[in-house]
Amino acid sequence: MTLVRGSTARTEIDATASPLARLLALGRPVVMGVLNVTPDSFSDGGRFFDAAAAIEHARSLAAEGADILDVGAESTRPYGGARAVSYEEEMRRLEPVLPAILKLGVPVSIDTMKAKVAAAALAAGAAIVNDVWGLQRDRDMARVVAEHAAPVLVMHNRDTADAAIDIMADIRAFFVRSLEIADKAGIARHNIVLDPGIGFGKTAEQSLIVLARFAELKSFGLPLMIGASRKRFIDKVSPAPPDRRLGGSLAAHLAAVAEGAVIVRTHDVADTAQALRVAAAIRSAR
Repeated sequence: MTLVRGSTARTEIDATASPLARLLALGRPVVMGVLNVTPDSFSDGGRFFDAAAAIEHARSLAAEGADILDVGAESTRPYGGARAVSYEEEMRRLEPVLPAILKLGVPVSIDTMKAKVAAAALAAGAAIVNDVWGLQRDRDMARVVAEHAAPVLVMHNRDTADAAIDIMADIRAFFVRSLEIADKAGIARHNIVLDPGIGFGKTAEQSLIVLARFAELKSFGLPLMIGASRKRFIDKVSPAPPDRRLGGSLAAHLAAVAEGAVIVRTHDVADTAQALRVAAAIRSAR
């Protein structure tokens, strides 16, 4: 039995559980560091497209306290302009960096919409699949996840934003469909995390609504993830380019954690980890 220090409760951690399950048992928010191995990321402009730069950045994220490294080789930028790439191209971007990142000893999440890429990454040692289309874009994704008994991050998405819809109702209906797909494929319920997809297929106002009503998603009884890092809705509230949105990102993440988020996906690991620790210390001081 392993008892974790620093959490609000003494938590027994099953050593046979998945890396994600062990992290979620720590009793504190899990910090996921973002690594985009793409030339067209909205957040960093392709700074880590070079393999050496990507590996060095992964080391930095791990040193800053990332619990998970989320590696993506195809831009899924939520505001349009992302260029779709083939399986072959996505793998060409991953192959020079993934082995070195896996050796860092931090669980790796593969951020991909392609089942074949997910399968290759899982076979190489990745621990988690992060699907920005929630098992609904590639028909084989659920099968691959189930066959590897891997945790999957199921994100809500839409092809286009529609200001007229009830965004919370749309998210709920999307998750119901995703969970039906997961169940039919044999994905264990305990391997599913839900992410409302801040910025994806949503207006800035809808992203704010999701954050304001985040607690409603607890009705699914599953772990919740938040990924508001550097998203455009921040610019609508307080104009700033992506690399100047740290304050807004922290505000959104702290609000979501207060309402039930247990995984925080961020580009700014050190600052986010510090903010979460201080917020937890304040709550404990009550």
